[in-house]
Formats: sequence, C-alpha cells, structure tokens
Amino acid sequence: MTKRFLQALQGETLSPPPMWLMRQAGRYLPEYREIRSQAKNFLHFCYTPDLAVEVTLQPLRRYAFDAAILFSDILVIPDALGQKVEFVTGQGPQLEPIKNEAQLEAVLDPSNLHEHLAPVYETVRRLSQEIPDTTALIGFAGAPWTVATYMVEGKGSKNYEEIRSIAYTDPVFFQRLIDMLVESTSLYLIEQAHRGAECLQVFDSWAGVLSEQQFYKWSIEPMARIVERVKAVHPNVPIIGFPRGAGPLYENYIRETKVDAIGLDHTVPLEWARDVLQPLATVQGTLDNLLLVAGGEQMEHEVARILEILGEGPFIFNLGHGIVPQTPPEHVERLCALVRGES
Repeated sequence: MTKRFLQALQGETLSPPPMWLMRQAGRYLPEYREIRSQAKNFLHFCYTPDLAVEVTLQPLRRYAFDAAILFSDILVIPDALGQKVEFVTGQGPQLEPIKNEAQLEAVLDPSNLHEHLAPVYETVRRLSQEIPDTTALIGFAGAPWTVATYMVEGKGSKNYEEIRSIAYTDPVFFQRLIDMLVESTSLYLIEQAHRGAECLQVFDSWAGVLSEQQFYKWSIEPMARIVERVKAVHPNVPIIGFPRGAGPLYENYIRETKVDAIGLDHTVPLEWARDVLQPLATVQGTLDNLLLVAGGEQMEHEVARILEILGEGPFIFNLGHGIVPQTPPEHVERLCALVRGES
C-alpha cells in the first residue's frame, strides 16, 4: 500500500491532503505528561526507546495522522559530539558554550557519534515496525545553523546577536563548526533512513534571523551539502527542509538545496506559495500554531482558506511551527475533522 504522505512528497495532489503536526507528541497531551514523568530528565527521555516509541505513537492513536515523527530533540547532536547539554525546567536547554576554535578542538569529538546515538536508532527501528501500515515514519535533525545557535550561545536566544557577530568576526571557526555539523547531521540522517525512516525533515528554526548573504552561507549551503550526502546513500528517501522565517528566500532555498518538500511558516502568503513554491516542491504548513490554541470560527475559516489555495497542488497540511503546550487536544481533533472534510 502506498502511503498518502509519501505520495504527496512524490508530487501527487491528494484530496484531502495528508496531515501531521510538528510536535504532535508533546506536553499538550495528558498521556505524554504521564510518560514524561517516568524519565530522569529530557535527554534520558530521548535516549530511552521504550518511552520515545510510546510517545511517538500516542498522537497516532488519538488522531490517526498520516505520518509519525521520531520523538527526539535537535540537541542530541551536540550532546553526541561531547558538548555538555542539560534541559533545565523553566529555562530550556543549557549548554556549555563553544565560542572559538580552541574550545571546539577541546570539546567536540565526532568519533563516538553513532555509539552515543544508538538508542535513537533503536527507537527508529522499533517505530518502523510498530506504526500503522498507512502511516509514514519521519526522521529528523536540526539544521547546522539552528543547532549552532545553541552550541555557541549556550541556550535559546531572543536576538542571536552573539552568534551572528561571531559568524562575521571569526568565520574560520564558525565554518569549521558548521562543517562538523554538516558531517555529523548527514551521518545521523543516513543512519535513521537505514533503520526505517521513510522521510527526513531538517529543522532550521532560526534561519529567519539571517541576512540574505548569511542565509545563503549558513542555511542554504550547509543544507545543500546534507541533501547531497543523504541522497547519495538513500536517493529515494524524500527530504523536507524547514527554514522558518525565510520569506522570499524560500524559493532559492528550494532551488539550491534540492529538497523534495518545503515546510512553510504561518507568515508566508498563500497565493505566493501556490504560484511560486508549489511548482518547485511539495509544500507543507502553514496554520498558525496559536490559531490552533484559539480554535473556533477563526481557525475554521483559515483552515478552509489554506485548503482552497494550496489544496490544488502537492500539499501536506501542518502548522507553521510546533504545537504549543497550551493547545486543547479537542482543537486538534476538530482540525483533523476539518482537513479531512468530516465536518
């Protein structure tokens, strides 16, 4: 049986379109919170296949999405490279920053990458056997630029001034860091596909803070290299790029990275996406995640608008960013009914 999600990634137009939601396994679900309480910390959660498999499957039981995405985190890569990574309640990820070449040399070691990430690969293997026959399995990683923002600044950032300054003032160090992330991310994604991932998504969540030239250098170029590396081994595994906030640079991102599909945030004009982007690749998105929190007539109107404008071409319904914890599960249920035409 051909999976609808994979059909859309091959360029087919389907009605209704397949759907899944970023962060569909997460804190908005009470069953997730119950499982989360069993883990010592968040990284332990990600590295425990029993728990990671269970929470990946939870939203499928409620909503029968067309795709499941591996439950993990983009920061398992710096953790596997040897950088100290912690998730602190109420503060988010905290890393020991790497700000120059000497620190990079002293801290990062890619030699144990696969050994460190073996539990994640085991989760992928088990999921490939346990998800429903009609559901596709998505593997994922963070894009080099976005992962580097945490590695250099040591935490999430509001303005990314420090890392953008370092990228300008110490380009040799920064290029070396990006090169290491391109290599390790490519190997990580290839191994996920070996273990049964049928599609791969690369999240460049903070690409939108880059200037035009820096976007080419730190978002497009690394992603093009990753796509080339992965496709050399797995030519038939589709790749979705998600350079959130790229605006008009989405077009060149598709053309130059050669991704099979493009994830769009909620700021992208739908008619432009239909006319300019959809002829180049399958598009995925674009509902505002806070509109899913609000629900009601506004959400229903926007869902109808998205389906009308993007539904005439290759399209996967999703959000413009991940589900937030305050989302009512019944709003997700209503969204599924709307997209599937069941209301």
